[in-house]
Amino acid sequence: MRPSLSRVTAPWALVAAAAVLLALTMGARTSFGLLLSPLNTATGLGLATISFAAAAGQLAWGAAQPVVGMLADRHGPVRIIAAGGLLLAASTALLPLVQGAAALTAVFVLMAVTGAAAGSNALLLGAVNQRVDHARRGLAAGIVSAGGSAGPLLMAPLVQGVTGSAGWVAATLVLAVLALPALPLSRAFAPRRPAADVAPVVAADARRVRAQLRDRRFILVTASFFVCGFHVAFFTTHMPGVIALCGLPMGFAGLWLAVAGLANVVGSLAAGVAAQRVAPGAMLAALYAVRGLTIALFLATPTSAGATLAFGVLIGLTQMAVLPPTTALVSRIAAGHNLGMLLGVSMMIHQLGAFFGAWAGGLAVAATGAYDAVWLADIALSVIAVALCLALRERGAQRPQVLQPA
Repeated sequence: MRPSLSRVTAPWALVAAAAVLLALTMGARTSFGLLLSPLNTATGLGLATISFAAAAGQLAWGAAQPVVGMLADRHGPVRIIAAGGLLLAASTALLPLVQGAAALTAVFVLMAVTGAAAGSNALLLGAVNQRVDHARRGLAAGIVSAGGSAGPLLMAPLVQGVTGSAGWVAATLVLAVLALPALPLSRAFAPRRPAADVAPVVAADARRVRAQLRDRRFILVTASFFVCGFHVAFFTTHMPGVIALCGLPMGFAGLWLAVAGLANVVGSLAAGVAAQRVAPGAMLAALYAVRGLTIALFLATPTSAGATLAFGVLIGLTQMAVLPPTTALVSRIAAGHNLGMLLGVSMMIHQLGAFFGAWAGGLAVAATGAYDAVWLADIALSVIAVALCLALRERGAQRPQVLQPA
């Protein structure tokens, strides 16, 4: 008997909804960087204070993901996403009203936490992996990751255009409105009867959670994800400064970010396709090796616009591309138990790496006037990540050990 059209298309409707949600949340998070200067002008708080509030939001985004994933594992993602979208819209609309550093930090933290509920990597990829059959999970993760890459490309020009024509308050309200589609999109995550090879969601068990968090494979893949966070935050935060130090025009930074963003979309989709054929540990090792070699070549090549754009392409191809194999590995460890929570912990460690990556760039420039120390750290961390992933590959073919409830 052939499956009905709804049974076939429902998982891919979920994948499409997840890609749109990640595009909206990642696009909004990236676009807030365009509002920092006008926010400083309006409030007079100073860029240091506003940057601290934004950094607190980055940490809150990571810290919220295990909690959001656990709640989704227990209660389903529909209510979490809908409530997150509604609260994200409300907290974003509060931003023009804040007075003082404490209030600004609180609003940034609130936006980060509600954004994680509305559409974070861990929540969305966890739901997709629970619904899509095993043979197509890599492709599905690649599509969702591509959505996260496409979001900034689409939303940053919109926010910049509205800011230029109507002011930063209007742009902030546009971002608030763009959080509301989370409510109808959440309906795509409603539970349906799973296919035979799709693992059912099982309620959290403390003994099982402890065993999963101590699993050697989970420690290795999460440690490599820390390296990813360090890399990505350094590139996205400090490449405009790198470009200025190279003597290239400041307008070139926007072109570099756009080129890297387009490469991100391509890399995400390619990784999703490859994840169906290549062992995820081997894929991760290759991606981190390409990053390290790309950075080394960039440092060894004479400065030019062409070399800098080529660097953006190669780095972009490897950034979000790590998500499909990382998700596949964590999914194997979860084996249908607590996937959202485990992905949330991995994303929290990723964001911890992001915090240090962004901070290290600022410290290096303040101390030496250059980024050389961080570039060398990037290469060293790439080597460490390759070693971690190769060690993980040794046991990649083993079946995950899952504790049974007592």
